[in-house]
Amino acid sequence: MSQAFALPGLTGPAEIRIDASGLAHIRAGSALDAYRVQGFTAARDRLWQLDLWRKRGLGLLAADFGPGYLAQDRAARLFLYRGDMAAEWAAYGPQDTKAIVTAFVGGLNAYIALTEARPERLPPEFGRMGTRPARWAPEDVVRIRSHGLVRNVLSEVARAKVLALGGDHATDDLRKRLYPPHDPIVLDGLDASDWPDDLLDLFRLATAQVQFSPARLEASREEAWAWSKVDAQGTVGRRSAPPPEPSEGSNNWVIGPGRTATGRPILASDPHRIYLNPSLRYAVHLTAPGLDVIGAGEPALPGISIGHNGHAAFSLTIAPMDQEDLFVCGKHADDPDLIRHGEGWERIARVDEAIPVRGGPDEIVSLAFTRHGPVIAEDARRAFALATVWSAPGSAAYLGSLAYLDAKTPEAFGQALRHWSAPSVNQLYADRDGRIAWFMAGKAPRRPGHDGLLPVPGDGRFDWAGFLNADELPRAIDPAEGWFATANEMNLPPGYPAEDKKVGFEWHEPWRATRLRAVLGSQDRHSLADSQALQADVVSEPALRIARVACAVPAGSAEARHAQDLLRGFDGRLGPDSAAAALVEVLWVRHLRPALIAELVPDAKVRALIPPGDTESLLDRLEAMDRPGALLETALAAAWATCGKLMGADASTWAWGRLHQALFAHPLSALGGDEGWDVGPFPLGGAGACVMHAEYRTDSFRVTNGASFRMVVDVGAWDASVFVNVPGQSGDPRDPHYRDLGEVWARQGYAPMPYSPEAVAAATRTVILLTPEEGA
Repeated sequence: MSQAFALPGLTGPAEIRIDASGLAHIRAGSALDAYRVQGFTAARDRLWQLDLWRKRGLGLLAADFGPGYLAQDRAARLFLYRGDMAAEWAAYGPQDTKAIVTAFVGGLNAYIALTEARPERLPPEFGRMGTRPARWAPEDVVRIRSHGLVRNVLSEVARAKVLALGGDHATDDLRKRLYPPHDPIVLDGLDASDWPDDLLDLFRLATAQVQFSPARLEASREEAWAWSKVDAQGTVGRRSAPPPEPSEGSNNWVIGPGRTATGRPILASDPHRIYLNPSLRYAVHLTAPGLDVIGAGEPALPGISIGHNGHAAFSLTIAPMDQEDLFVCGKHADDPDLIRHGEGWERIARVDEAIPVRGGPDEIVSLAFTRHGPVIAEDARRAFALATVWSAPGSAAYLGSLAYLDAKTPEAFGQALRHWSAPSVNQLYADRDGRIAWFMAGKAPRRPGHDGLLPVPGDGRFDWAGFLNADELPRAIDPAEGWFATANEMNLPPGYPAEDKKVGFEWHEPWRATRLRAVLGSQDRHSLADSQALQADVVSEPALRIARVACAVPAGSAEARHAQDLLRGFDGRLGPDSAAAALVEVLWVRHLRPALIAELVPDAKVRALIPPGDTESLLDRLEAMDRPGALLETALAAAWATCGKLMGADASTWAWGRLHQALFAHPLSALGGDEGWDVGPFPLGGAGACVMHAEYRTDSFRVTNGASFRMVVDVGAWDASVFVNVPGQSGDPRDPHYRDLGEVWARQGYAPMPYSPEAVAAATRTVILLTPEEGA
C-alpha cells in the first residue's frame, strides 16, 4: 500500500516505510528533513496524545475541557521554563537544537493542517470531545518540564513530618531506607508540625496525567478549584489522601563480546513507567546523510534516546539523583510579598496570567516565584518554594539525547552527556569495536550545608551553588568484569565521596539489581535469548523471604496451616499461573505489611506517613522479631480467606495472573460508551521487585507500572535486534497498529527491529511518499 503527501518545509523528497509492527522507517535527503518527517509521522500515529501533552504542559486544558481543569492548568504553568531561550537552546549540545525542534514541530503542524483539509484523518477522540488539535511553536517542546521525572520533594516533606510528629530516623527508615547509610542533617528551627496539609497539592497536580470524568467535565466555575487534589491512585479529584511517590525505574545491561555467544556485545533495555494508552514511548528509524538511528523516544521529541546508530547502541535507566529541594522562606511581618534572604529582603515575583476557559471568559490566575523557584504554597508567615533542575537551561526531559546520536566511542558518548540534564540517568553504551561503558548523567545540585533529605530555610544559607561537573559523576569504561547492569539501585562505586557530593541518598530497593548480578555473573556465553528471558524474569527475593518466614512459625488455625502448605517449596517465582505467588502477594500487601507497620509504628499520625513502606527495611525488622508468630498467623489466615473470596474456595484454581492483570485503558473510557478502545486485560506475572517489573494497585491488583517498551540489541548484527512497544505503535484506535503488540508483549514476545535497507524493504507493509510543497 502506498500514499503520497506534500509536506511544507521539506527540501527534497522523503519516504516513510511502515513495517509489520507499525515501526516507521524514515529516509530523507537531510537530517532536518528527517526530523520534519518524524514530526509528521508522530502526529500521524499519536495526534490525540500529542495534543494532550502540549495542552497539559502549557496549562491549556480548560480551554478544551472546561473549568474542572483550571486548577491543573495553573499548577502546570508554575513549572514552565521561564528563563533565557538562547541559553535554553544552547544547553543541549553542539547540534542546532532549535533548528531540529523547529523542523520537527513543522512536521507536526503539517499533519494538523492535513486533518483540517481531510477531516477523516482526525483521530476519533477529537470528535468525541468536540475539540481540535492546536498548532505548536518550537518553544512548546522545551518549555514544558512537568512531564519529566525529578525527585525528592515528596519524600523530603514526608520525612520532615515523620520527625515533627515524634518519629525518629529508625521510624523513617521503615518509610524509605537511605543508601549509603546516612543520618539526615536536621536543621534547628524548621518544624513541619504546622505545615499546611495541601503543601504539595500543586506539585502533584502539575505532574498528574490528564484524566476525564463526567463530573470534572461538567464542573462549574464555582467548583473549579475543588479539582486540585490527587489521591492515592493518582486520580485528580476532590479527595486528598496523599499518594505515594510515583514509581519510576528501568533495567538495562550491556554484555561485552568476551561473555556473549555471538562474540559481539549485547545491550538490553526495558524502561519502566506508568502504563498508558497509547504508550509513553514511540519507536522510529531516521535515515539521512550523517544520521541513521533506530530506537525509542518520546512522541513529542525529535530523535531517540534508546537504540543504536549503526555503530554504537545506548540505553538508559533512572539514576535517582536528588534534583529538587523545598525552601521555606520567611515573610516580612509588615509586607507578605517580602521574604528574608541573607541580611535583607527580596520581593516575591507575582505574575498574572489569563487561562482560557471553554464556554466563558478567561480566568486570571496569579503565579508566584522566588529565586529558588515557584511558590507551591504560602501562608501569612511563609512561602514554600520548590527548587528544581527544571528551572535550569537544558532540562527538557530526554532532549539531551540529540547530542549523542552520532557517538562512535565511549569517550565521545561521555562527552555528549555533559549536555544531559534531566531526568538523571544511568547510560549504558556498546559498540561494534567491542567496547562497553556506563555513565551516570544529569544535573546534580551542589548543596552547601545540607544533604537534600529535608526542606531547608530559604534565607540564603542553603541555596544551591550550581551543579556538579559531568566528570564528578561516576562512570566505567570497558570494565574488567566484561558486563554492566543497572536497575536504579545504589550503584555509586566504592570510594565515591557520597557524603561530599550529595548526589542522592534515596535509591530503589536492591532486588532487581541483585537478580541481574546473579544471572549475568553466572553466564559466560550470554545470548539474545538469554536477555529476552531475563527481561521476563519473575523471581522475587522479597516474596521468597516472606514465604520462608511465614512457614517458620507454628500455625494454629486451619486457614493458616493451609496457607503454609501452599507456600512450602515456593521458589520465589511470581508466575502468572502460580497459586503460591497469588497467596504470597495477597499476604504481603493486604495483610502482613499493614499489620507490621501498625506493630512497629504505634502512633497513628506517624503511621499514616509510612505506607507503602520500604520493603527491605520492613522485612529486616520482621525477620529480627523475637515472637512474630501471632502477627504471621493472623495475616496468613486472613490472606487465605481473601484469596478464597477473590478466586474461589478451590485453591487449585488460584493463579497470580487471575488477580494481577494489565489493562491499557483509553483516557476517555471513564466517560462510558463502548468504543472498544481499551486494550487488555492481560494476565501477568512479576511484581515490583522482579526484573519483570510489574507494580500494581493493592485494591484491585491492576498493574500500573512496568516496561511498556523492551529492546534487545545485537550490536553489529543490527537486523537481529528486537523490540516491543505496548499496546502498539499507533494511538489511533482505528489503526491496526493500535493494539497489535499487546498480546506479543503480554507473552513476553518481541517484534523485529529491521535496520539495513534490505531488511527494512522486506518488512515494509506501507510506503508513504513525501514531496516538498509546490511553490515553497
